[in-house]
Amino acid sequence: MGLETALKECFTALNFFLNNRFADALALLKPWKSESMYHAMGYSSILVMQAAVTFDAKDMDAAMTSLREALQVCQRFRKKTGLMESLANLWYRQPADNLTEEEMHAELCYAEVLLQKAALTFLDESIIGFIKGGMKIRHSYQLYKDCQAMEKVTKDEEKQRSTHIHFRGGVSMGIGSFNLMLSLLPSRVLRLMEFLGFSGDREVGLSELREGATTNNLRSILSTLTLLMFQLYITVILGTADVNLSECEALLKPYCEKFPNGALMHFFSARIAVLKGNFTFVSTHDV
Repeated sequence: MGLETALKECFTALNFFLNNRFADALALLKPWKSESMYHAMGYSSILVMQAAVTFDAKDMDAAMTSLREALQVCQRFRKKTGLMESLANLWYRQPADNLTEEEMHAELCYAEVLLQKAALTFLDESIIGFIKGGMKIRHSYQLYKDCQAMEKVTKDEEKQRSTHIHFRGGVSMGIGSFNLMLSLLPSRVLRLMEFLGFSGDREVGLSELREGATTNNLRSILSTLTLLMFQLYITVILGTADVNLSECEALLKPYCEKFPNGALMHFFSARIAVLKGNFTFVSTHDV
């Protein structure tokens, strides 16, 4: 299956998911999850969300197995490197500027799946699980940085391809999420993380996520949900800034219009109503 076709099918599966048709989304992705990196990533992502909601041991095992398989699928599409090049990258990472479009997407998908696996590893609640999760997160972050560097050296004519906007959207989502989440850490911890190679610039994070959320790409919903979680929950809990309800409503509006019965749309609409003091809206919506 070609990259463009895979992206279109995953868009359809995403629409199923946002419209509460979870079984249909899985059924669409499953036949190709061993052949297509986007199908593999989409299928495992749904299982990860299910595991995160239920915390059931069987769901956790199924999600972890699916993530391992997805990483193997993504690995098949990544650029093959020789021994000397691999050793050189350990000391000085230099993103290749001669990757094919498919190889660039493979790097991005690998980073995203690895990040999900790291998050699931943390739920192991053990020291070993914490260390493994931390190592996976650092690897994922470095891959996102490599993808960002690839984006900067991509030729203008290549950026005109219909599939490139999805690559750019994925980079914005990943870099933005990392910067935003790390910026919430205490200053001493943040300085240590920056020493280890991470970046925690809140303005950069918000800017990247806003760009990802406002362009029509496969991961725009992820950028939108990250911004909504930050504005509607993290900002309120930590008291770090005023909640920008106008921005939240603007971000959510197109999804509410397209998926009026979607559970996520009801959830965030109700949260906005609570923060606005509109408890009548909350009581009349089954969230």
